[in-house]
Amino acid sequence: MEWKRELKILAWIAGVFLFLFYIPVENPEFRQAVISSLELAKWYAREHVLLCLLPAFFISGAIAVFVSQASVIKYLGPKAAKWKSYLIASVSGAILAVCSCTVLPLFSGIRQRGAGLGTAVTFLYSGPAINILAIILTARILGWELGMARIAGAVVFSIIIGLAMAFLFRKEESRNAAEQMEIEAPRQLRPLWQTAFHFFVLVLILVFATWGEPHSDSGFLYTVWSLKWYLTGFFGFLLMISLVYFLGIRAWKVILGGVVVLLSAIIFPENPNIPFVVAVAALVVLSLQHGDEPGDWIWATWDFTKQIVPLLGAGVLVAGFLLGTPENGGGIIPGEWVASLVGGNSLTSNFFASIFGALMYFSTLTEVPIVQGLLSSGMGEGPALALLLAGPALSLPNMLVIRSVLGTRKTLAYILLVSVMSTIAGMLYGSFHS
Repeated sequence: MEWKRELKILAWIAGVFLFLFYIPVENPEFRQAVISSLELAKWYAREHVLLCLLPAFFISGAIAVFVSQASVIKYLGPKAAKWKSYLIASVSGAILAVCSCTVLPLFSGIRQRGAGLGTAVTFLYSGPAINILAIILTARILGWELGMARIAGAVVFSIIIGLAMAFLFRKEESRNAAEQMEIEAPRQLRPLWQTAFHFFVLVLILVFATWGEPHSDSGFLYTVWSLKWYLTGFFGFLLMISLVYFLGIRAWKVILGGVVVLLSAIIFPENPNIPFVVAVAALVVLSLQHGDEPGDWIWATWDFTKQIVPLLGAGVLVAGFLLGTPENGGGIIPGEWVASLVGGNSLTSNFFASIFGALMYFSTLTEVPIVQGLLSSGMGEGPALALLLAGPALSLPNMLVIRSVLGTRKTLAYILLVSVMSTIAGMLYGSFHS
């Protein structure tokens, strides 16, 4: 009714008025929390949007356009063999060194194409949780026992949580499976190996562009990091080949775009973000000019961007206000409270560590030095594992996006499963370690 709509408008106006009327701007803790919120948003924009999210959006767009729905259903759908679909989901997630937010466009893409709820959730958890680089860093800095416990817990959790989600919502998934049985496989426009080549080139660009600096200045990880932009450029060259030979964009246009990118890299050698942005702009212009599949790819990428970026931005601001930045804290919730609540190996300390990890935003690899600092402040070994299992897989920003894909009930179930299982794993590890 019309009066209900007007009452909602009045309620919103009254709520905003009361918030502005009582906002405690004179409180120094409130001001610091606001500053921390903006600092976290600035850091996120600089460190993750360009190098993490942009490639992930292009990959999810490629899934939506170049990977047939029938193929996704065949390997990841509700009717696929469980051992095969869950193995593929966990392994494919593990090869991406991504954080809890970067995995979201990819998760949204495979879910949109017909992946079953269980396998999609397995992929969602495994991407950031089974991060090989983070696990190696955990073992080197926090000890091999915690590193082994993390990888064992993450691998097992990714599958158990996926199976639990499929079981909890089995009726709904059965209806989806029945509808998917009627989908006929379309005629493939190109051989599968060409699509795979294009897809994995994009994945490798994402992996090397986001390769973090290791703590040691020697070894394999450091060598790769020192060559990361050369490797990224090499796979960018392979992407140019894919654009010409597989997507049919004219060679002279692609070469011209490549020359512009190379010139930008020569002019700005100290700031690799600039040639990276130029490369993205060139890719967008070339694909939209060509139309057909390349144009559809860009529009699909834009659809995922519109859906996810506003929610991530709002989530980062709220997380920064509540908990501050990962390095310096400064949120409205004092860091001393957090440190005091994760000591020992009680049920409360483990549960709080998992909840703190689920709400806080951790970029790839940053959770390790944070846990190291908390351990030095008295954090128990069990809560440390609970945080390492829940933190990389969840964050307040990623919860908002998951809800837009799965709905409220499924999102709450996923959050509860991750938090409870992280708590249980933390208690078990803490009891054996004590």
